[in-house]
Amino acid sequence: MISCTKLLDLIKKNLRALRIWRSFVLLLIFLWWDSKSFTYISGYNTQTKIFRQKIRATWLTKELLKLGSAFIKLGQLLSARPDLLPKGWITELANLQDNVPSFNYKKAEEILRTELGYRYKEIVSLEKIPLGAASLAQVHRATLRNGCNVVFKIQRPGLETFFRLDLEVMQGVAALLQKNKKWSQGRDWVGIAKECKKVLLKELNFQLEAQYAARFRQQFLDEPKIQIPQVIWELTSEKVICLEYVPGIKITDQQALKSLGINASSIAEIGASSYFKQLIEFGFFHADPHPGNLAVSKDGSLIFYDFGMMGMVSERLRKRIGAMVRSVALRDTSTLITQLQDSGLLANDIDVGPVRRLVRVMLKETLTPPFNSDVINKLSGDMYELVYGKPFRLPVELIFVMRALSTFEGVGRTLDPSFNLVAIAKPYIIPLMSSGNSNQNDLINEIGRQVGELGSKAVSLPKRLDESLEKLEQGDLQLQIRVGESDRQLRRMINAQQSMSQSILIGCLGIAAALLGSTTRPFLSIIPIIIALPVSLGWMKLQLKMRSEERLEKIQMKKEKF
Repeated sequence: MISCTKLLDLIKKNLRALRIWRSFVLLLIFLWWDSKSFTYISGYNTQTKIFRQKIRATWLTKELLKLGSAFIKLGQLLSARPDLLPKGWITELANLQDNVPSFNYKKAEEILRTELGYRYKEIVSLEKIPLGAASLAQVHRATLRNGCNVVFKIQRPGLETFFRLDLEVMQGVAALLQKNKKWSQGRDWVGIAKECKKVLLKELNFQLEAQYAARFRQQFLDEPKIQIPQVIWELTSEKVICLEYVPGIKITDQQALKSLGINASSIAEIGASSYFKQLIEFGFFHADPHPGNLAVSKDGSLIFYDFGMMGMVSERLRKRIGAMVRSVALRDTSTLITQLQDSGLLANDIDVGPVRRLVRVMLKETLTPPFNSDVINKLSGDMYELVYGKPFRLPVELIFVMRALSTFEGVGRTLDPSFNLVAIAKPYIIPLMSSGNSNQNDLINEIGRQVGELGSKAVSLPKRLDESLEKLEQGDLQLQIRVGESDRQLRRMINAQQSMSQSILIGCLGIAAALLGSTTRPFLSIIPIIIALPVSLGWMKLQLKMRSEERLEKIQMKKEKF
């Protein structure tokens, strides 16, 4: 027989599962509704679409916050997957901060006693009011017997049980998505759910975060202007991390920085230089550099906090990025597309024409000097726009790189409006471009190679023309012609013809209803009225579609002129 406690737990679990499924079903309804052009009363265009996306993204963020720890972390992971969600959603989720109420001090003390055992006696005093609280843990300042000031990051009680339940429901949601051919096209939802589960369960192991913190500190031991708290290993466990207490001024508190005579511009430069070292020299970086995780010491050093979200850039990816940077520097769109396909970032079995045009526009608008102060933020936005709904498959680590740089660029501009991340990047990008190559004049050699290829193509041109003419004479040559304006005119004619046919049909049904209404059996007039209803609805949808296409055509024509 089931005890009352077990029955209560079972009811709670089922209610929790229903709450999660409710949010998921609502999300699907919103996505379906937003995909229909007739739902946009003021007309379906880019502006209305972006506005609607912002509303939905805000709703999703609030829902994730309500669902708690696992879903807050899931939202942060989804913000690194622009191939799954539109740009507006990604931008909103990237700002998701898990600021939640703290749990009881007595509970925190109990967890410390359980986790540390006899080592708990090393703690002389523990502050009752936490320095901060988040979805996974909260932080308390303490003093040890040896006089050291430390902080304890203590995991929330019972968190693992809730995490595992939520992750099980996520697996069910992923399985449902995978069964639908339309939703699962080009996406492995079950695989994504398994990866999320793996990452989220790792976050529950605070010993792993302690290892990240120690590794990150090791990278900057010789940098006097960078401070990372030291891990106190003997007081660290799976649910508790003990770190050296390193006090600092919030990086956005310009008034306090100014009062201490600290140059805000120099802090921005120190942070930017440290980031390029993290990415290019070490391949291990802080993936969440928002203002809450950054501070400034009284001597003007930059302090990093919270090492739960760290990113890694493999040596293979760094080499590929170097090759791509060379192509970007040369404005060689074709080679860049080839490199994207070779590295698996772009599908091979696609028409690269539209993709090439998108990349060319992105290179011209974003990466043409003089660079704007927010060039990384704009480039990140362009990348998100490129990836969603298109055959790009960017690795998660690269998205985390772009997001981290974009976030720090925002912090840098807060400190100094003239802050330019690209200018600071130059000394680090040049070695990246030549990495893995023995020749120091790689860029010049690349230009020479391309000139050589051009010469070879020019020499072989007469032969290729002769072969093409021969195929044309034999009827073996097939031509693919793109006629943008003709296609548009044809669509207009088809829509106009369909609209006219529907209008005539509705008129005829109206006349039929009027004639039947005047007979001895007027109730028969309901028949043509019923038939006219779906036809009228189709006619209304067609009118909205024609208006929407007209606006889109105007935008497309402007782009083609450009």
